Amino acid sequence: MKIALDSYMFRALPIDDMVRTVAELGYDYIELSPRDDFMPFFLHPRADDERIAALKKSLRTHGVRLSSVLPLYKWSSPDETERQAAVRYWKRMIEITAELECPLMNSEFNGRPERAAESEAAFWRSLEELLPLFEREGIALNLEAHPDDFCEENTPAVDLVRAINKPWVNYLYCAPHSFHLSGADPTADIAAMMRYAGDKLQHVHIADSFNHKGSSGLRYILNPPGTAARIHQHLDIGQGEVNWEAFFGTLRELNFDGVATACVFAWEERARESSAFMLDRITKELAA
Repeated sequence: MKIALDSYMFRALPIDDMVRTVAELGYDYIELSPRDDFMPFFLHPRADDERIAALKKSLRTHGVRLSSVLPLYKWSSPDETERQAAVRYWKRMIEITAELECPLMNSEFNGRPERAAESEAAFWRSLEELLPLFEREGIALNLEAHPDDFCEENTPAVDLVRAINKPWVNYLYCAPHSFHLSGADPTADIAAMMRYAGDKLQHVHIADSFNHKGSSGLRYILNPPGTAARIHQHLDIGQGEVNWEAFFGTLRELNFDGVATACVFAWEERARESSAFMLDRITKELAA
């Protein structure tokens, strides 16, 4: 199993300083998430040969490896121009990931929930172009459901991953999304959702969140009433309402042996303390 740090809270640091910081915190692995100088959100990658070489050198120097590369592109957009652009960005990022000698990429379904059927059709069109490239480069792919994507809930997301029908395409369960993943069910039965993924569960994102459905839906009051906006947090373990006993207990029950990524985003002013705390807690829980 690989315990990784999503480096997003350290994205403002130069690449070498970011890698050194992760190593100083005690992590062996980095999940490389979007940063403007390398792989921006929803835009063509900025990394050239020089930056790729610099990152590889930093990883060697500081004794850290990449567990995964996490790009976010609009590959399920019902707008065909957006979709085609996203496929071009994916192709370049697959090349870069291969250059980085990283065996895994992970991402979100994207698309629009109010145009779910069109978005899913776009997703399949993109996969037709991209799956052969993943296979050629020997890079695996883990996918997660995300609030406000065309697929937001656990069961249909797992079914969609299974429908791709590739042993190297698997499911990522994101703990801070738990209260969205459970749909209308306010209890968020984490154990049941993770068991449903079963052997396809190869990646987890670990951070805490509050149950936005709590207090009869009045935990958060959004205006105007009826807005379709989604809300969740990425907090330190223990700062929200995720059932961590169920989460870690089910990972142990399933003999989880994939990637476990600490992905707290809420505390940039105490990023080091937060990241160190998360490593300690995750290590203790998964060692148990």
